[in-house]
Amino acid sequence: MGKVIIDGNNLTIEDVVHVARDGYRVELSSIAEERVLHSRKIVERYVNDEKVVYGITTGFGNFSDVVISKEDTEILQKNLIMSHSCGVGKPLPEEVVRAIMLLRANALAKGFSGVRLETLKTLIEMLNKGVTPVIPEKGSLGASGDLAPLAHMVLVMIGKGEALYKGKRMSGEKAMKEAGIAPVVLSSKEGLALINGTQVMTAIGCLNVYDSKRLIKSADAISSITLEALRGIIDAFDDRVQMVRPHRGQMVVAKNIKKMCEESTLITRQGEIRVQDAYTLRCIPQVHGAIRDAIEYVEDVLIREINSATDNPLIFPDDGDVISGGNFHGEPIALAMDFLGIAVSEIANISERRIERLVNYQLNDLPPFLTEKGGLNSGMMIAQYTAASLVSENKVLAHPASVDSIPSSANQEDHVSMGTIAARKAREIIENATRVIAIELMAALQAMEFKKGLKKGKGSQVIYDLVRKYVKPLEEDRELYIDINACFDIIKSGKVLEALEKEGIILE
Repeated sequence: MGKVIIDGNNLTIEDVVHVARDGYRVELSSIAEERVLHSRKIVERYVNDEKVVYGITTGFGNFSDVVISKEDTEILQKNLIMSHSCGVGKPLPEEVVRAIMLLRANALAKGFSGVRLETLKTLIEMLNKGVTPVIPEKGSLGASGDLAPLAHMVLVMIGKGEALYKGKRMSGEKAMKEAGIAPVVLSSKEGLALINGTQVMTAIGCLNVYDSKRLIKSADAISSITLEALRGIIDAFDDRVQMVRPHRGQMVVAKNIKKMCEESTLITRQGEIRVQDAYTLRCIPQVHGAIRDAIEYVEDVLIREINSATDNPLIFPDDGDVISGGNFHGEPIALAMDFLGIAVSEIANISERRIERLVNYQLNDLPPFLTEKGGLNSGMMIAQYTAASLVSENKVLAHPASVDSIPSSANQEDHVSMGTIAARKAREIIENATRVIAIELMAALQAMEFKKGLKKGKGSQVIYDLVRKYVKPLEEDRELYIDINACFDIIKSGKVLEALEKEGIILE
């Protein structure tokens, strides 16, 4: 099993995926340990001197003017976690919670939060031993960070709440006991340091970006099969066309399509069958390319965020200062997640129109709905309905969450980001878009069955051979949801890209 060493500054999205999905161990760097110890000394000094500092010797939110005595600081932190545990709805997936825990640990490792080293190590130990807090998915405004969901994470750290351990849901107290981890008694500043940040929206965002990058590569590959099945024109993918409009994503997609179509006799040249293709074929580089550029922008935002200190107040040990600011505000992630959702919706939009071109005999030279015995059989008629339904749902989900704000905490927190809603919506959009691409894959391969005697491109042949292990050609009507789900699993698992890479076809 691999490991990820965190220092607060160098975490990658791949690291997040490894910990969240692959169970990598997490270790804290020695430099980070020193920074955490240094910053904790500042907090203890302020508490001992009974200096009035937000969140250390005061209440929270609109209670920031209420001074708390030194004797009550532990009660203050415990009450904070219990009172803020107001999440509702279904639990977040285990992989998301593991990502949340990692990101919170990495933020604390920067040394600007003032937690004790043992508290941070407890969070890391929970990750490594598989104690996963049950965190309801709803209840965050995205400023002051993800308060409610992160409070549910901390509940387990203090021996309360609920957790998953070895596949079973149980009380947090029992999970910690069975894992051999001592619950934490929170000290001054620690409760606030653990829940005041953007780690929930950002954790979901990291997994979203990783999945989106894999999906758009798969979409390039699968759209090339459709291009071949419809005897598409390769001239539109000429390097010269892309160079006079040099968006990086567009250039990459055109290269990917040409790699996939190498050695194909299905593909045509300009004027051979027709002069121009419809936009859904001809403009694949322009549309997929713009989506890629959007994903790249979102990735850049997330890489900055996962290596940032996002709680409040922040401790600056070198100066001995404690400053209240607004790094918990999720606006950067909210806007990025809305953008990602819109971009990925477009993967599905253009794919569904390619599906229509595959099943509609008025737009191609194929049997209606890709079945030879139409009438007796409906073929892939209703598969297109399903794709259209998913696309329509995505249009609703793509409405930006970040344009909304509701004041909270007696108008002290009077503008919020709704970033966690944006991240959750984007996750749903990605799932829907993957299913649409799965339907395109199923339909494009079925169309290939009617092109005997013509040679598939190198990439198309690889994918054809892979998918036909799980999904046989459609000769008579059968339960297509089974085939759709199989194609979905092949795409989501990354098998499409792995099969291509195994044959030396590396898509960028």
